[in-house]
Amino acid sequence: MINGNVKLNPGARLLFIGDSVTDCNRLRPVGQGSGHGLGEGYVAEVDRLLAQMHPRRPVRITNMGVSGDTVRDLAARWDSDVIALEPEWLAVMIGINDVWRQFDGVDSAAAVPLEEYWDTYDGLLARTRPMLKGLVLMTPYYVQAERRDIMRLQMDEYGRVVKDLAARHRALFADTQAAIDSVLTRLDYKVVAPDRVHPTEIGHRVLAHAFLRAVGFKPLSRR
Repeated sequence: MINGNVKLNPGARLLFIGDSVTDCNRLRPVGQGSGHGLGEGYVAEVDRLLAQMHPRRPVRITNMGVSGDTVRDLAARWDSDVIALEPEWLAVMIGINDVWRQFDGVDSAAAVPLEEYWDTYDGLLARTRPMLKGLVLMTPYYVQAERRDIMRLQMDEYGRVVKDLAARHRALFADTQAAIDSVLTRLDYKVVAPDRVHPTEIGHRVLAHAFLRAVGFKPLSRR
């Protein structure tokens, strides 16, 4: 059970969009319904936990994550995968591939520089925010406790952009990197994400709880 200062109302239409971490084998073309329809990751976990709170009037969740996406890819499909679906609430987590491609040595042309990341993301939010009741921005992350690691340093820069955009567009902010950092103080990174990006079941649970805290839910204290 979870409770708190809830901002997400029962029955709301909530759409998640992002990359492979959001996708997680969700149903095509539109990821809807319970179970496999929403994939096998944090989106399905959010759905499960919210259903415990509002079993008679559940939040209606749609998953539009696509593996490999950068913010450029989101921009290319934004009209069909966000605007046309008319969500009341929108949750976005993007940026991992924008950074990852700068380091993988495979497709550096797909990497998205920080300034382009800001400009593209800002433009999408500016034209979408007026149609939404609520917006949640989730940081990209890297499962690396060593904060001087070069990719971790770069990911933190992109995370700061997300925090700034959340303030700029009156969005709720879910700091997934901070949530993962907290878990890494007591768990090895392989328990969270063996490749430091794609979460295990435990890792997806961490992301789900970070989202839920952002929208006003929190675990009940144990007696």
